[in-house]
Amino acid sequence: MSMKVIFLGTASAYPTPDRGVSCIGLKNEDWVWLFDCGEGSQTQVMKSEIKPGKISKIFITHLHGDHCYGLPGLMCTISQNNQRSEPVEIYGPEGLRKFLRTSLSLSQSQLGFDYIVHELKMIPEQYVFETSGAILTWDVNLSCDDVLHPNERPGLLIECDRDKVWELYDDNKIGVKAVWLKHRIPSFAFVIQEKPIAGKLDAAKLKAKGVPPGPLYSKIKAGEKITAPSGEKISPRDVVGPPRPGRKVIICGDTCWSEELLKVGQNADILVHEATLQNSCKDTAIQNGHSTPDMAADIAQRLNVKKLVLTHYSQRYKPINCTDTENQETVQILYDEAASVMGKDRVVAAYDLLSISVPLKSS
Repeated sequence: MSMKVIFLGTASAYPTPDRGVSCIGLKNEDWVWLFDCGEGSQTQVMKSEIKPGKISKIFITHLHGDHCYGLPGLMCTISQNNQRSEPVEIYGPEGLRKFLRTSLSLSQSQLGFDYIVHELKMIPEQYVFETSGAILTWDVNLSCDDVLHPNERPGLLIECDRDKVWELYDDNKIGVKAVWLKHRIPSFAFVIQEKPIAGKLDAAKLKAKGVPPGPLYSKIKAGEKITAPSGEKISPRDVVGPPRPGRKVIICGDTCWSEELLKVGQNADILVHEATLQNSCKDTAIQNGHSTPDMAADIAQRLNVKKLVLTHYSQRYKPINCTDTENQETVQILYDEAASVMGKDRVVAAYDLLSISVPLKSS
């Protein structure tokens, strides 16, 4: 099964002619999940290979506008291209339900599908941010007791476990967890872990035993013993290779501290991490709750990830392929600084509409 990470927006703060703001797609043959939905994301989706009607889940890392202001508009776009009978499920911090309900209700937006907002119950550490000797507290009214939007179904309030990990979703193929990140307002990273994949079926062996292609192939790959036409009992271990480890992708929101990822993020195939400013601006980055390339590379090394993908660039950095680079800083600076830590083959500087395939692992 294929898996792709598609970057729909790679800018911080606000969209420009060169970049949209934060929005990332995770796509396979069956569904598309979106991570963040800054203003203009619906336009970026239209430019990409993503079909809006295939979007089944949306995960919001935090409630800064460049990560969520595009959500109401995207919901209306999905409504025009809806192919689903099941509701779209949306996960994010407390306050997300109120934001979306208020936006859709005030605009009297009627959707062609139902949606559910599941909120992550935040912990005390997320409400306080120290910067430049000052302490910022996030003190807003999160209550959402008014009438549901006509297309809204009740959602969950998901609490973290004793390790401060939020278990968001799990089926027989894939699971999603979240950990908290340090930022000016509560922010999360999402860890997407595919379940082990069944080993490869040796069809030649089955044919040699007189078993023709058909339903018996599916049964034995599902772990059942089968009986060949000759009467021979065939066990899965005789004709199915060992299971392959599932793939792991980590997508971070804004942060100046990602240590909580060490609990659940080890050996990921891809870590998507912000690199808002270059290393020489580290103090400024941290004061504003952001990271530099060496900070992103440090956590990537400690997690032993295969590939670090940088995103969320300050507008001061022009695209690498910018033709007017005289006296202009480009994203090449950020890439080079991360690559100096990890090596060029393990770092990617994302750009809008970049698609990265996540290959299946060997057994």
